[in-house]
Amino acid sequence: QLSDQQKMNKSPLSKFRGVYLPPALHPLNTTLVKDGKWKDVNSAQEKRRSFLHDFCKKYNSRKQLQTHLVHLVSRIYVEDRHKILYCEVPKAGCSNWKRVLMVLNGLATSAHNISHDDVHYGKHLRKLDSYDLKGIHTRLNTYTKTIFVRDPMERLVSAFRDKFEHPNSYYHPVFGKAIIKKYRHNANEEALKTGSGVKFKEFIQYLLDSHRPVGMDIHWEQVSKLCYPCLINYDFIGKFETLEEDANCFLQLVGAPAELKFPKFKDRHSSDERTSAEVVRQYLKQLSKEERQLTYDFYYLDYLMFNYTSP
Repeated sequence: QLSDQQKMNKSPLSKFRGVYLPPALHPLNTTLVKDGKWKDVNSAQEKRRSFLHDFCKKYNSRKQLQTHLVHLVSRIYVEDRHKILYCEVPKAGCSNWKRVLMVLNGLATSAHNISHDDVHYGKHLRKLDSYDLKGIHTRLNTYTKTIFVRDPMERLVSAFRDKFEHPNSYYHPVFGKAIIKKYRHNANEEALKTGSGVKFKEFIQYLLDSHRPVGMDIHWEQVSKLCYPCLINYDFIGKFETLEEDANCFLQLVGAPAELKFPKFKDRHSSDERTSAEVVRQYLKQLSKEERQLTYDFYYLDYLMFNYTSP
């Protein structure tokens, strides 16, 4: 029986172990940043990166090192012209980020005329797991890696509102039907047939259930499991709460054309009120105290890694 260490050494990935964290923190290369207005963003970056780095040093466990490299990078989009790696966190500005990457890549002239379907179903952008191991390794070590995150409860409520409070030909039949069937007693035939009308409390029951009737989804998966921030050394950590400022600073950092600005528009359901702390409070009121605590526990790592205040 080989020990775990020997198995890791024998694995074809062993020579790629250099990508694992926590590696040394390198200062951001700010040579392309033209004016002084980004000073605050840069100092926020240093704080966020060193906070995450210290957290990872403290909490990182060796068993994570056995996660397969190709799986680690499966959510990362590649833009080769400007040497960018962007890890997609749904409900944290990802649609507009993908639009920007398409413009940078020469696939569109403006972010404003790229439709939602083109962004999400067009397959215009390559993901890092589509490259061979050498290609993955080279890009991880030489490209500018960024991740944009959001307060976990806001992200969760935003995902629920988007997928379950509007007509949806995928989430209602796939998730809605399974959720209503398992968690709604005396559900009527119509609800069981369409999967529409899932209540927030039912959705949370599903989320916290270790025997979920249907699997996890990237829209409410923890960032720690989407982007592995303790195993991949992100150079730039943006936050949804300061999205435009962070995004436009990042674009200057990577030498994007001066006229390219991060889009301000809301991707879908533009007439809906944005999911704010106050909106989240109204949804959390629908849960018991225990459910609220368990939901916080579910996203505990995300709260810690990105220094979000517990609700």
